Amino acid sequence: MIEAFVLVKVGTGEQLNFAKTAKEEIAKIEGVVNVFGVFGRYDLIAHVKAQTLEGLSRIIMDKIRSISGVLATESLILGY
Repeated sequence: MIEAFVLVKVGTGEQLNFAKTAKEEIAKIEGVVNVFGVFGRYDLIAHVKAQTLEGLSRIIMDKIRSISGVLATESLILGY
């Protein structure tokens, strides 16, 4: 099992609304354990689990990054 924390930056403008909507959409994705709204350089942190590194990549690249309002992600894959 591969686990990661995915840092998510959302769009500007009505940022709080983008963050809330993105948080709700990310939470619906299979493999996402939890999503937290945070203050700082990033707006959300998603805890993600997948069976393989390829599966993790699909969740991040194909699902999280395709959500409207998501500008960028940074993945922190757990090592130990």
